[in-house]
Amino acid sequence: MDPHVRDCIRSYTEDWAVVIRKYHKLGTGFNPNTLDKQKERQKGLPKQVFESDEAPDGSSYQDEQDDLKRRSVSIDDTPRGSWACSIFDLKNSLPDALLPNLLDRTPNEEIDRQNDDQRKSNRHKELFALHPSPDEEEPIERLSVPDVPKEHFGQRLLVKCLSLKFEIEIEPIFASLALYDVKEKKKISENFYFDLNSEQMKGLLRPHVPPAAITTLARSAIFSITYPSQDVFLVIKLEKVLQQGDIGECAEPYMIFKEADASKNKEKLEKLKSQADQFCQRLGKYRMPFAWTAIHLMNIVSSAGSLERDSTEVEISTGERKGSWSERRNSSIVGRRSLERTTSGDDACNLTSFRPATLTVTNFFKQEGDRLSDEDLYKFLADMRRPSSVLRRLRPITAQLKIDISPAPENPHYCLTPELLQVKLYPDSRVRPTREILEFPARDVYVPNTTYRNLLYIYPQSLNFANRQGSARNITVKVQFMYGEDPSNAMPVIFGKSSCSEFSKEAYTAVVYHNRSPDFHEEIKVKLPATLTDHHHLLFTFYHVSCQQKQNTPLETPVGYTWIPMLQNGRLKTGQFCLPVSLEKPPQAYSVLSPEVPLPGMKWVDNHKGVFNVEVVTVSSIHTQDPCLDKFFALVNALDEHMFPVRIGDMRIMENNLENELKSSISALNSSQLEPVVRFLHLLLDKLILLVVRPPVIAGQIVNLGQVSFEAMASIINRLHKNLEGNHDQHGRNSLLASYIHYVFRLPNTYPNSPSPGPGGLGGSVHYATMARSAVRPASLNLSRSRSLSNSNPDISGTPTSPDDEVRAIIGSKLFHEELALQWVVCSGSVRESALQQAWFFFELMVKSMVHHLYFNDKLDAPRKSRFPERFMDDIAALVSTIASDVVSRFQKDIEMVERLNTSLAFFLNDLLSVMDRGFVFSLIKSCYKQVSSKLYSLPNPSVLVSLRLDFLRIICSHEHYVTLNLPCSLLTPPASPSPSVSSATSQSSGFSTNAQDQKIANMFELSVPFRQQHYLAGLVLTELAVILDPDADGLFGLHKKVINMVHNLLSSHDSDPRYSDPQIKARVAMLYLPLIGIIMETVPQLYDFTETHNQRGRPLCTTTEDCESESGNMISQTVAMAIAGTSVPQLTRPGSFLLTATSGRQHTTFSAESSRSLLICLLWVLKNADETVLQKWFTDLSVLQLNRLLDLLYLCVSCFEYKGKKVFERMNSLTFKKSKDMRAKLEEAILGSIGARQEMVRRSRGQLERSPSGSAFGSQENLRWRKDMTHWRQNTEKLDKSRAEIEHEALIDGNLATEANLIILDTLEIVVQTVSVTESKESILGGVLKVLLHSMACNQSALYLQHCFATQRALVSKFPELLFEEETEQCADLCLRLLRLCSSSIGIIRSHASASLYLLMRQNFEIGNNFARVKMQVTMSLSSLVGTSQNFNEEFLRRSLKTILTYAEEDLELRETTFPDQVQDLVFNLHMILSDTVKMKEHQEDPEMLIDLMYRIAKGYQTSPDLRLTWLQNMAGKHSERSNHAEAAQCLVHSAALVAEYLSMLEDRKYLPVGCVTFQNISSNVLEESAVSDDVVSPDEEGICSGKYFTESGLVGLLEQAAASFSMAGMYEAVNEVYKVLIPIHEANRDAKKLSTIHGKLQEAFSKIVHQDGKRMFGTYFRVGFYGTKFGDLDEQEFVYKEPAITKLAEISHRLEGFYGERFGEDVVEVIKDSNPVDKCKLDPNKAYIQITYVEPYFDTYEMKDRITYFDKNYNLRRFMYCTPFTLDGRAHGELHEQFKRKTILTTSHAFPYIKTRVNVIHKEEIILTPIEVAIEDMQKKTQELAFATHQDPADPKMLQMVLQGSVGTTVNQGPLEVAQVFLSEIPSDPKLFRHHNKLRLCFKDFTKRCEDALRKNKSLIGPDQKEYQRELERNYHRLKESLQPLINRKIPQLYKAVLPVTCHRDSFSRISLRKMEL
Repeated sequence: MDPHVRDCIRSYTEDWAVVIRKYHKLGTGFNPNTLDKQKERQKGLPKQVFESDEAPDGSSYQDEQDDLKRRSVSIDDTPRGSWACSIFDLKNSLPDALLPNLLDRTPNEEIDRQNDDQRKSNRHKELFALHPSPDEEEPIERLSVPDVPKEHFGQRLLVKCLSLKFEIEIEPIFASLALYDVKEKKKISENFYFDLNSEQMKGLLRPHVPPAAITTLARSAIFSITYPSQDVFLVIKLEKVLQQGDIGECAEPYMIFKEADASKNKEKLEKLKSQADQFCQRLGKYRMPFAWTAIHLMNIVSSAGSLERDSTEVEISTGERKGSWSERRNSSIVGRRSLERTTSGDDACNLTSFRPATLTVTNFFKQEGDRLSDEDLYKFLADMRRPSSVLRRLRPITAQLKIDISPAPENPHYCLTPELLQVKLYPDSRVRPTREILEFPARDVYVPNTTYRNLLYIYPQSLNFANRQGSARNITVKVQFMYGEDPSNAMPVIFGKSSCSEFSKEAYTAVVYHNRSPDFHEEIKVKLPATLTDHHHLLFTFYHVSCQQKQNTPLETPVGYTWIPMLQNGRLKTGQFCLPVSLEKPPQAYSVLSPEVPLPGMKWVDNHKGVFNVEVVTVSSIHTQDPCLDKFFALVNALDEHMFPVRIGDMRIMENNLENELKSSISALNSSQLEPVVRFLHLLLDKLILLVVRPPVIAGQIVNLGQVSFEAMASIINRLHKNLEGNHDQHGRNSLLASYIHYVFRLPNTYPNSPSPGPGGLGGSVHYATMARSAVRPASLNLSRSRSLSNSNPDISGTPTSPDDEVRAIIGSKLFHEELALQWVVCSGSVRESALQQAWFFFELMVKSMVHHLYFNDKLDAPRKSRFPERFMDDIAALVSTIASDVVSRFQKDIEMVERLNTSLAFFLNDLLSVMDRGFVFSLIKSCYKQVSSKLYSLPNPSVLVSLRLDFLRIICSHEHYVTLNLPCSLLTPPASPSPSVSSATSQSSGFSTNAQDQKIANMFELSVPFRQQHYLAGLVLTELAVILDPDADGLFGLHKKVINMVHNLLSSHDSDPRYSDPQIKARVAMLYLPLIGIIMETVPQLYDFTETHNQRGRPLCTTTEDCESESGNMISQTVAMAIAGTSVPQLTRPGSFLLTATSGRQHTTFSAESSRSLLICLLWVLKNADETVLQKWFTDLSVLQLNRLLDLLYLCVSCFEYKGKKVFERMNSLTFKKSKDMRAKLEEAILGSIGARQEMVRRSRGQLERSPSGSAFGSQENLRWRKDMTHWRQNTEKLDKSRAEIEHEALIDGNLATEANLIILDTLEIVVQTVSVTESKESILGGVLKVLLHSMACNQSALYLQHCFATQRALVSKFPELLFEEETEQCADLCLRLLRLCSSSIGIIRSHASASLYLLMRQNFEIGNNFARVKMQVTMSLSSLVGTSQNFNEEFLRRSLKTILTYAEEDLELRETTFPDQVQDLVFNLHMILSDTVKMKEHQEDPEMLIDLMYRIAKGYQTSPDLRLTWLQNMAGKHSERSNHAEAAQCLVHSAALVAEYLSMLEDRKYLPVGCVTFQNISSNVLEESAVSDDVVSPDEEGICSGKYFTESGLVGLLEQAAASFSMAGMYEAVNEVYKVLIPIHEANRDAKKLSTIHGKLQEAFSKIVHQDGKRMFGTYFRVGFYGTKFGDLDEQEFVYKEPAITKLAEISHRLEGFYGERFGEDVVEVIKDSNPVDKCKLDPNKAYIQITYVEPYFDTYEMKDRITYFDKNYNLRRFMYCTPFTLDGRAHGELHEQFKRKTILTTSHAFPYIKTRVNVIHKEEIILTPIEVAIEDMQKKTQELAFATHQDPADPKMLQMVLQGSVGTTVNQGPLEVAQVFLSEIPSDPKLFRHHNKLRLCFKDFTKRCEDALRKNKSLIGPDQKEYQRELERNYHRLKESLQPLINRKIPQLYKAVLPVTCHRDSFSRISLRKMEL
């Protein structure tokens, strides 16, 4: 066999060698906590119970509320409800379970121990399984395992041919299918021949056809399409048996006969059948073209894809509808979705996922005899896509061809390859198989060969016999493949078509009737023999077939011959040929020559011109078809075989010339075509490597080809890299090359022809996976024969068996890795450059070679130091060093290349850690670090280089034995070597057993020199972290996320590593990270503030930045500096370095939330897993300041990991939220870090990121992913909604994470507390501990956590009682609030614990001071504020807790004799009272007035405890502000301030402070009620009273400033002035110029607003509202004045109240009384609720009007209101003038408006009744006033004036002035009492006429000419009126003018006396 063929076949069949590191999957690159795997690790988590999730859902809760509203409970008359009933309620309620042994006096140590045990039991082992991994792209250290090299397939389609039916069935029809690409003008698959004839039809051909092989009976085929596009057609061609007549005639019957008319045309059909029968008998072996059709593939695929059905039926026919083809489908689907889904571009052409479709092709076109060529076909196909296709006009042949098209299944059964071999062996050979159809891809496909394939396709195209003499009309060509010249030498290698034998010796082309120059459309497929000789050739014989049966004419007559020799100069001859045809049989020995050579004595057609066109194509994995490759392989094989001279092409190469030729052929490989290079890649690289390892002996000399081969490899690899961009992974490794190294490459056996070293003696431990490859293709990797041990962990020893000596002998010559390292070190120039570009390839080759070498030589168990020779190690060191310097020197110029180089180097070192001495590898790492560090100093912006170094470090640390490499078990004694290698003796079990002695503990927690020498890699990681997070590090901000992710990733993978699951071992691992705690403590000021969202106060940073500065020295700096320098000498030259602390507190850049969260979870992991005793010792050494830092950190952790609650998850369900956050982080990092945008741009422009998906069939996907993240507006295309289950799952995980995180925090707090107990100092930090505890109680916590939290809190209080009750009083208050809040929890267990804690708190307080006023006070206050603020607060639960506390008090035997139980009872009852009021408040949640009334009442109830009253006043202020009642809110604040002032003046006598309430009465007369004059007032110096923050001078100032602000918002600027009058003296006394300037600024603003808004301010509208009916409970018969917003209409308030009470009692029950008459209770329906609403106006006595001048005066401090009701004596409201009376009602309220409520009770009511004449006087006065106003208005308003005038002088006005005068003035009244009224009215009229005249005059001056007539009319009316009035006005009453008294009494008050009803 030919050596080249042998090599190829060996390359395709040899087993692979795969190196697998046993523990490799435990490195961080395969961290199972990344998203995909994390779900599995989260199985079986307990569900944590959270109150926030348990809350009742709105609906049921709402119903309760409504119920309550309906049974409106009456508010009792006593100010605080009756004690008796509330106590009764309490006594009857049930307590929660009591905690056992709560009251026992257990020693603190014991309690701690119990708490500890309980806390530590059932904890979740892996913290990181609960924490989602940071959102990274693919982690940089993950190297994907390359794909197995396998045969290439495009997208695969399964086509099944079901049936073919014509209108008439008279003869067999033969069909073939193939794919064509119109755009590329290329046939893109071989033919698939199928036969759907009935048995009867087949029978007609029996004499001509040998029995059919099963392989030729296939009816289904699998097509592969690598480049699917809109241009692909499935073309079906039909042929029939040759008969006399041209195609048109033969097709005629098929067009005219219809199946339906079969009976009519019976005779004709019979005749046709018998003719067909004859032709079949005679011409059965010849065919003629018949018909064809085409299917536009993408239409089918895309329309099928859009249907909801499982399969689709599509009919295709031609003439029916405009549109490219009509596609009719079964009516059942039409209308489901219209077919109009047009797709465009290649992205739409996806064949892998469409729905299977069944096509019915109904129309065929008959073949035109002169248009058979492919060229014509492409024209037709292009034309078919046009709407007005020419083909439309042709008459079709109707038929029915049914085809199924579907995506090909993964492993189809009974499937044959194009060579007819079984894909998967199947036993039953009688089943009809499916054929795989070979693809001829439209464009190049770059995939290495992996299977043997050697096929030849022959396409006869055309023949021109026009100039040939003699008869040759019906021409067929017989094609044979010959191995000699004898006719019997034809080889049976031509594949059969359908229903025939598998192979035959000849093939005939179809005949075109009577055509001397026919076209052919045959495809003849030949199986090439593996070895070809010069005698193999193709022979073509041309025959004339006589169709008519004539006497003595033979059936076929040969009319010409031609041939093609298969080899030319040893290479396969293929391509387009135009051959001359000889008229007679060729002579002897013709086959070695080509027919173009004019042989002597031969006759040729047409003078030896080329008349026969034929194309020969080969598809072969043996023949390279590339001269450069051919030459190279030939020379190498000649060397192997020692066959000289070598014949290559026309050259003969002698041995002496061989070396040069070989070298030049190696260099020439560069000029070969890329496609064959890729196809023969494996063989090519194998040969080159062989030349390196086994230098050939030429003419007795060893020739060293190492350098040439190295260059050739480098250039080939670079070519692949440049040209096949789509195939790179994220590290720029070309997948073809990666899979070559991973699977194919193995150390060559160094002697020719010896078997390659198999796994005969499996020495040591390589995973030498011999992957069996089936003969056909490596469909699956069969790993069963591989044995695997770990070769990366030296601590595991295999038992070596010595391999046979033969193998030892084999490895005699050079070792590939040594040679490779040498070549690489010595190369230079462009070779070095190209090797650098693809360094990864050579590194990986070298590593694989090293492992192989160790394996074959049994050195896997040798000590590492002696595994490799010194020389090789020196080469490696030199190589690493130069590459590191390349990285450092070139990163600014060529970042993309340097990134690749950097990661390649890191992966190389990572691999070396598995095979070489670790100390040696560490020294390499150190040398790289040194180079980077020395460069860093000179850089202005170091971030890019630091980023590279991070990648480098991250990859090295991803080694699976990272922990062991760090020597976690040895002590911190400075070791001898810089980083000693663990000797193979210490096995893993002993690895974690040595005890840490108590050396100076700080060394373990700081990046000290001993730490960094001992734990080398961990030291590097933590140093990077410290350096980058340091706030002074310039320009490294962009790397925060990166470095944090590195640490996060490491810890997370340790966490999930099964090797470290034992807690002791985990503690050892955690020891490597102890310095992390210090590093993170340093960053506290920079961490994202998670507390902000929670409470506005932000986090409590007990240390200001100035404080930290002084301390920052001892944690990091000196060591950081060393780390940066990469040396161990603490020297620093860089200006602005880490040691120089800034002078002032500086602005920190804060980290993003995501980075901070990652950092904190790392911190928690270390705290969780580190050894507690070690932590405790360290805490003991820390200063108070640092411990406080630590506590701040824990405080932040509590907020950071707070449980969000299911509802939040549901809300966040849309991903947008997360995405935009990431966007922000990305953007920040891009803007702030230099690594970002520029480089992204560079990458993108190089097409790294945005390659269009259609650019290559196997385009990489990562680029797309990146773009999707960047464009978050494309979000809505993603599936947004997560399922219910996913949300549940997320909430479950989050709940567990929150619980675990908080428990770790609790553990740490306990350790801190212990250190305090141990050292007996540092009590000051207990406050901090408490703060963290309280904060955690305030957050959303699980029941499980809270139980432990309460236990800790109880222990803390019992150990340090004075802490709470004497020092941290604020904290005590806070604790009470938290406990009460949790006492009202809906979860029983939480309540039990909270009540227990609260009870013990009181008990301890009592024991310390025999009086627990403080706790009492604070609990009461807490309850108030809880009630005031919390929306979903449930009194039922709290009542149970109160009962529980009572129960404890009753059962507490020790204190039974003291006053304690009684005091507890008092307190509980008081609380219960507040609670009951609260319940009522809750009922009235919807009724703002009632709610405020209740709050008002509760506040009133606290008259005795100022702190609480203040709390409630503030609650009220809050409620008012919510409803925009700013005036009321201001009043509440003024009242608060007055209250504070009262107590302040008792406490301290300062002149400038207000003297209690009195000072405030100018602001509001109501304030006096705050005066502390009653006897029940507590003295402010009593313990626990007035201790709140407001009872101070600054508290007072704060309240007043708020009041001023509220007044200002209410527009009451005058009041602002009054408030500031109180404030100014205080600021003046404090000489606070800044405040004073602000105040005066505000005053100026206020006064200028008074001026500007003159006449534009509106303060309020007032209504009297009366409630009648028992339904109202305590509102019954109450009257109020309501203050509503300005310009409220009566209808509005009426609608509001009616609606509100209607909803409450039922709409039919509530009635609004429309009039304002006094209500008579007896007449009302007792079952209804009546509301009477009347508009009222402020009422002032005349004397008051002198003071109330401005609008503000008239609307402020109002206590009296008035409304009028008209009536007549007989009960009607309105009557004639003389009987019309009017009632004026004046109401007095209990407080002046504005008050702290918006409705105030009416306390006094008086009525004034006006007689008819008095009513008339009032009316006339009003009219006169209106006239005066309209006349003197400025600017004048003519419209207004005319309206008033019209009303005064218009004649038509009914009951107008004239009528009034006539009724009352026509005669002098008889009753002397009325004289004065009479006279007054008379004077009114006088005034009135005078005003009318003025108005008319004014109007005259205003009107235009068009209104002259109108003016005249008015004047006429006026004169008429004046005349009529004259006599009435002039009549005086003589009695009045008798004696004019010198002193007249008050005229105004006269009217008062007249008829006053005083019976009120």
